[in-house]
Amino acid sequence: MPAPPCAGRESFRCYMRIIMTTDHEIHSMKRFEELFAELKKKVAAGDPDSGTVKELHAGKHAIGKKVIEEAGEVWMAAEYEGKEKTAEEISQLLYHLQVMMIACDLELEDVYKYL
Repeated sequence: MPAPPCAGRESFRCYMRIIMTTDHEIHSMKRFEELFAELKKKVAAGDPDSGTVKELHAGKHAIGKKVIEEAGEVWMAAEYEGKEKTAEEISQLLYHLQVMMIACDLELEDVYKYL
């Protein structure tokens, strides 16, 4: 099943496909490393319709504002909205952090060495 199109604030949904079955939903998830590789490919391709490319072209300041926004949403979800919403908000934060990594020309190993 093809991934849904990316659109603005909902772009994180491009990274989780939902496959419908007759009885329940099965989530096909990407791992952190897979998402990073996919984002780098999108940036290299330079697709002007890509939400990732648009965010990267907006610059580090704009990306930083998204990181701060999403971090606040993680906090609010953790305080008031439960486990599922918290996980969703964390996924959005991770996405924007990876876009910032690409903007800063960082590789995963550059970050992993500090973990």
